[in-house]
Amino acid sequence: MRWQGGRESDNVEDERGASGGGPGGMVLGLGGTLVVVVLALVFGVDPQALLQQINQGPGPQINQGPAPAVAPAGDAGDDELKKFVRVVLADTEDVWQDLFQRDGKQYEVPKLVLYTGEVRSACGFASAAVGPFYCPGDAKVYLDLGFFDELRDRFHVEGNFPEAYVIAHEIGHHVQNLLGISEQVSALQQRSSKEKANALSVRLELQADFFAGVWANHAQEKWKILEAGDVEKAMNCAAAIGDDRLQMQARGYVVPDSFTHGTSAQRARWFRKGLDTGDMTQGDTFGAREL
Repeated sequence: MRWQGGRESDNVEDERGASGGGPGGMVLGLGGTLVVVVLALVFGVDPQALLQQINQGPGPQINQGPAPAVAPAGDAGDDELKKFVRVVLADTEDVWQDLFQRDGKQYEVPKLVLYTGEVRSACGFASAAVGPFYCPGDAKVYLDLGFFDELRDRFHVEGNFPEAYVIAHEIGHHVQNLLGISEQVSALQQRSSKEKANALSVRLELQADFFAGVWANHAQEKWKILEAGDVEKAMNCAAAIGDDRLQMQARGYVVPDSFTHGTSAQRARWFRKGLDTGDMTQGDTFGAREL
């Protein structure tokens, strides 16, 4: 992915080394499902029950061990990665401001918080184990840069473009928040059965994947960011974190009614649709008969 020399966003808050405290609810991020499922199995807890507790709010906490070590100040690799995050965030700002303006709307830029180990957001306390996440309460994306190591080491996903996809997916949740989609889905979930609430969550996550693809389409048009193999790597990243693949790895079988993010094929398909079309109006996952 070509990103060096791009504009860097001023909306990154570096809280690495700071720690939060206390339990609270949150919106699970892109990689959170796998980590939570693995932890649940280790501690003998029903994974779906744990996921529900995290999403709904305060509940029992699991001791997940010491937080990762804070990167030394001035570390060259760390500074380069932070610069990358700032460039990608700036790209999302420029793309979504343009798209919202075309539709007669105002795009409100979010903040992206870098943290290490644990953090407190308006959605509550979060450990790095939940992965990147978006909190609609304060309109911020939260990211422990160690997740990018996990993409490489656990998911075997290489390259900057999959990392950009992770950020763009969380920004997709911000777009949903600004459009009122998140609020509508939350209201429907509160009146629905567990299975229907999960199905709504799947459609919400797939739309965020679609919006990530929309961003990539327009970023490529504006700045020619894509290099050979980038799209395939991002598709592999989307597929690696599908509910079916994660459940099969953790349990040895899948439970479709418990899916909250979509299958590997669905996630890759909706990201690709956004990338191919660049058209926000084609991302109605809630009206789609087939996902």
